[in-house]
Amino acid sequence: MSVKEELVKVCHLVYKNKFVAAYDGNISARTENNTILITRSGICKGDVTADDIIETDFDGHIISGNGKISTENKLHFFIYQKRKDAKAVVHCHPVYATALGLIEENFLAHYFPEVLLTLGKIPVCRYATPSTSEVTDSIERYLADSNAFILQNHGAVTIGNSVMDAYYKMEKLEHTAKTILAARAIGNPRTLTEKNIRDLLSISESTYGIKSDINKIL
Repeated sequence: MSVKEELVKVCHLVYKNKFVAAYDGNISARTENNTILITRSGICKGDVTADDIIETDFDGHIISGNGKISTENKLHFFIYQKRKDAKAVVHCHPVYATALGLIEENFLAHYFPEVLLTLGKIPVCRYATPSTSEVTDSIERYLADSNAFILQNHGAVTIGNSVMDAYYKMEKLEHTAKTILAARAIGNPRTLTEKNIRDLLSISESTYGIKSDINKIL
């Protein structure tokens, strides 16, 4: 499957799973030629075809494709410029993660071992006007250490080593947010203790093949 085909597939998945509504969301990938493939503006992600993917350079100049580039292009370009390891970016408005962004501040607490290992520390980035450099300013301080971000009053962003990887991170983030909110509806959910986290990280590489820096987790 080509990168463009993978982008189309993920567009359909985020719409099918209600991570976006109407024309919401934007998805991109870095190519081997160091250009960016990104969804065009003003289209329902459930209707995206290969013709709706635009190729640009890092200054936003269109290389191929028709239509207007996604209005959130600054966010995508900024992430690729700051994170050389980033191969794909997914920005959606998933209901539960977005809801947590309305009530949480700073960071989500650690509740689940598998989330801690796959997503790491999840910052809640201060509100910024969409499509402006305020958005990039709000995530910059967290960008080096995180792969999933909740944007206050705006949605969520995930970074992956492929388009599918970035999608699965978004899926994991939304499932986590849904579970946290369900737990809060019936009681006071237990978070992982610092000892729980240290014990998990001590075996993470040998058991799960995941190397984690405790200073970036706690």
